Amino acid sequence: NTTAVSDAVFSSLENAVTLTLKMLGMLCFWSGMMELLQASGLAEKLSQLLMPLLRPLFGKAAQDKQAMEAVSANVTANLLGLSNAATPLGLRAVDRLYTLEGRRGTPDSVLTLMTLNTASIQLIPSTVAAVRAACGSAAPFDIMLPVWGASIASVAVVLLSGRLLRPVFPEGK
Repeated sequence: NTTAVSDAVFSSLENAVTLTLKMLGMLCFWSGMMELLQASGLAEKLSQLLMPLLRPLFGKAAQDKQAMEAVSANVTANLLGLSNAATPLGLRAVDRLYTLEGRRGTPDSVLTLMTLNTASIQLIPSTVAAVRAACGSAAPFDIMLPVWGASIASVAVVLLSGRLLRPVFPEGK
């Protein structure tokens, strides 16, 4: 039935546009919050707070204040569940890490950041909660415990795997 198919297509398109606009609003809000954190100097304070956790992961790159501020901003955005807002921050951090290495390729510091960015521990799964709320969930944040468990486990497994496999696949081979 062509009429039913057309109606279903237009209804789905309307739902997709509505969801996209709601997600865009959330992305803009949290991206703005991250910019405020940086402009107010709180990003630097947060960088200092995260430094004991990040220093062992980033080796000599941890000595560069600008690099670690960018890495911390990326990790913070991911902690808040803002994966889309974390992307530009991650690109800025990767650019700085590459600059520190003096070359392109796959330095350990960049791979570590990509691992943290991709697996990301989420304390507040705001993007997923926003999707759940937009789809009518009465309790969009009731997924917090499973998200915490899954994100902590994924980051731990990936970082451990990277450390264990490093001697098997040395850089440049």
